[in-house]
Amino acid sequence: MGWNERRSKLVEELGRVLVKTGALQFGTFTLTSGKMSSYYIDLRIVPSFPGVFKKVVDAFVEGLKNMVGLERIDAVGGIPTAGLTYATAVAYSLDKPLIYVRKEPREHGAKKRIEGIIRPGWRVVILDDLITTGDSIFKATEAVRSEGGVVEDALVLIDRMEGGREKLATSNIDLNALAKITELADFLCDLDIIDEGQRNAIYSMVKRKHS
Repeated sequence: MGWNERRSKLVEELGRVLVKTGALQFGTFTLTSGKMSSYYIDLRIVPSFPGVFKKVVDAFVEGLKNMVGLERIDAVGGIPTAGLTYATAVAYSLDKPLIYVRKEPREHGAKKRIEGIIRPGWRVVILDDLITTGDSIFKATEAVRSEGGVVEDALVLIDRMEGGREKLATSNIDLNALAKITELADFLCDLDIIDEGQRNAIYSMVKRKHS
């Protein structure tokens, strides 16, 4: 099975994950970026389902192997809070060093923003659960680069398609996403798991950003 076909299967599996765990919710939500959204994806609850969590971690590993290449990865970088959970499991699975980037430096001790060790020239791939505006990955990349690390790639489970890819491109970061939100919406709607109105609610967020 080629990677494109395998990725299509992963999109379907991820869609089922969202349903099984209740991670996909509709309503009015304020995102981390401060934006209002008609839907919300809470991937922080996935680790409470061990079997599902393992499948998601395995999907991350497959994505790194096929979309980035393990030879281009010296360390895995996580972003608290949701991204760190997955980055930790993925780094362990790949036997790669793990670092994580705090949103703000610690106010005590060494007052570090990056936890873990970065060797000069190390190629660090940034992992997060999903991407909206791209601010979190963008800022994490700046922090890693300031410590001598090299960041060229980021991998997320879901791209909400609201400008994140374009923002990362301005800093020469290649965004790899296992699933686009529109792919998930179409899959779930085709199975009558969500209705047309809910699919349109998802699409409206994408169109609003790119209109």
